[in-house]
Amino acid sequence: MKRPVLLILAATPLLAAAVDYAAEGNLWWAHVQFLADDKLEGRNVGTEGFRKAVEYVSTEFERAGLKPAGASGYLQPVKFETRLLVAEESGMALVRDGNVEPLAMGADATLNARGGAAGTVEAPMVFVGYGLAIPEAHYDELAGVDLHGKIAVYVNGPGPADAPGPLKSHYSSAVERWAALRKAGAVGIATIQNPRVAAPGDAGGRGGRGPAQPVFGLADPALQEITGQAVAIAINARGAEKFFAGSGHTFEEIQKLARDNTPLPRFPLAVSLRAKTVVKSDSLDAPNVVGMLPGSDTRLKNEYVVFSAHLDHVGVGRPVNGDSIYNGAMDNASGIASVLEVARLMKESGAKPKRSILFLAVTAEEKGELGSRYFAAHPTVAEDRIVADINLDMFLPLYPLKYIEVQGLGESTLGETVRAAAKQLGVEVQPDNEPEQNRFIRSDQYSFIRRGVPALAFKFGYAPGSPEEKIRRDWVRDRYHKPSDDLEQPVDKASAALFDRVILGLIERVADDAARPHWYENSFFRRFAER
Repeated sequence: MKRPVLLILAATPLLAAAVDYAAEGNLWWAHVQFLADDKLEGRNVGTEGFRKAVEYVSTEFERAGLKPAGASGYLQPVKFETRLLVAEESGMALVRDGNVEPLAMGADATLNARGGAAGTVEAPMVFVGYGLAIPEAHYDELAGVDLHGKIAVYVNGPGPADAPGPLKSHYSSAVERWAALRKAGAVGIATIQNPRVAAPGDAGGRGGRGPAQPVFGLADPALQEITGQAVAIAINARGAEKFFAGSGHTFEEIQKLARDNTPLPRFPLAVSLRAKTVVKSDSLDAPNVVGMLPGSDTRLKNEYVVFSAHLDHVGVGRPVNGDSIYNGAMDNASGIASVLEVARLMKESGAKPKRSILFLAVTAEEKGELGSRYFAAHPTVAEDRIVADINLDMFLPLYPLKYIEVQGLGESTLGETVRAAAKQLGVEVQPDNEPEQNRFIRSDQYSFIRRGVPALAFKFGYAPGSPEEKIRRDWVRDRYHKPSDDLEQPVDKASAALFDRVILGLIERVADDAARPHWYENSFFRRFAER
């Protein structure tokens, strides 16, 4: 769709002019074309392609007149530790009544190098439903279950139907769920994919497809949150019945209950897991990129609005239809392109926001939101002066922008601010259409939320049952974390430009408002600001 030139009347000088969305969409797309080109080989962290992407963003920040705001120019170095499973020396088996039943690596179950130190672990297994303890909802699947020295087996995903979405999102995160399991005495985990939630691994997964990929962790000991796990595995559908045999329950039964979103039973399995994990450890550096548009107000210029998107993707993996490069055009070259476009638009208009704006391209989101976690813990500005994070990740401009879906819409005053920005441009705001996907905790905004900073994330919205909903769902099924998320897919560039203008209006309003954004009194996430 080619959006015509429109006359936008607004209070801000930047928007009080004719906007050629088609032309702006082409400028946005030019950034996507560079970042998602085969030459960058999927921008995996630590690769030459990622280095080229960092160089490109740094250059564009300079061109947009942003001041270097990293620890070294535009760059904030981030150090990582990696662990690569040595598959030929590792293995898993079930031990039943003294008999050992080998498990096929990658087919029956997948051994995660993130869990535990090298060595052999053998422990009983207990199925604990969703493995969740949610105090605010008076919901605790671990109560009365003996997990000491045992491996907790649970269905991944959002958990009980009657718990509020924000609660489920927070407590079902890997960090919070493991904290509860560890407190209950568990020494490891075995996860089962929730049939109601699309499995990232089925569509490429974090880290790409094909040969084993190293798992990443931050080298900073204070930021290593998954500790104490002796073993971590993912149970695959093919091998799942082997785990449940003799327990009085079946994998098919558990899948049906989870699919129907009904409570899950808790019971010991009739097997122990024996796992041998051999890993190869290494380290590498891959930076965040940070630029600043300084504020103009004497007092407010020392407060900061963060505008973030992740720069990395999953690299090169198993070929699909002969293509092995996972370009990551929508995930998330699109978000970085919007960050660059908003910076360009602000320079072009001569915008002078009262608060300073930090433009942030983060590393290692695909490895577990590590770059944003590092920045939120070690910001290059005063931590208590960061007032908001506006984060873009795979916003999917696949059709005309009528609705903008806002994750976190009802949690803070940022919700009303984005409503005003969208209304001015004729776009309707809607809450998350798929709260069970837990997207509010699945991208870089959550690193800021956990530090008490109000934040929002966005997608192109749709009316339920509309053709747009089908386009969105088909994209997730066919292109998410696949080589087909490339430059050949159909994209509505003019609508991407309109989206950028909505985000620009939001950022300008937050930057110029005399009051800082704040969490609502009834928001679950308010607790992080009160620590």
